[in-house]
Amino acid sequence: MKRILSLALFAALAACATTQPIPTSASSGGSSEVVIDQTTYRIGPGDMLDIFVWRNPEISTKVPVRPDGKISTPLVEDMVAVGKTPSELARDMEAVLAKYIKSPSVNVIVTDFQGVFAEQIRVVGQAANPQAIPYREGMTVLDVMIAVGGLGEFAAGNKAKLVRKIDGTSTEYRLRLSDLLNNGDISQNADIRPGDVIIIPETFF
Repeated sequence: MKRILSLALFAALAACATTQPIPTSASSGGSSEVVIDQTTYRIGPGDMLDIFVWRNPEISTKVPVRPDGKISTPLVEDMVAVGKTPSELARDMEAVLAKYIKSPSVNVIVTDFQGVFAEQIRVVGQAANPQAIPYREGMTVLDVMIAVGGLGEFAAGNKAKLVRKIDGTSTEYRLRLSDLLNNGDISQNADIRPGDVIIIPETFF
């Protein structure tokens, strides 16, 4: 069943994609614009937040972001956190706390990252541990493959694909993961963008 679902996902993504060479920095004109756009982290469900209220340690706390995207802290109940930057959440909390505290100053630090669902990187198919992982600034294909434990035993690594949505259109790139991981061919590395999907098919003997 798991294999059938993986094949179905592959077919659905491939049906609306066009195949292109791997999007290295040289072929895509560099990835600096992507990195700049993602320098401000957006809070996601499952993130752990360290909330510090200046001169008010009794209401400073650590809280997880609930599956519904909200948090509750002393004096601030059921506030939406998902999709906000830590600074935006801090300002929203200050607005509520101002009813109880004179000139509150809040600092929000994300200590355990999951990220916004739409920005997570998904690895499906024959990885050692296929999963969704949070996007990190400057992340590459090599970073992603290390995070999922490399290729699975039956992976056709050089037939892998990266699916990326650009302006609403899915574009498919070729990835030679075996060359990258087993032969150290860094030319097969590439910059990752939020929401990318890496598909690793099974080899056929």
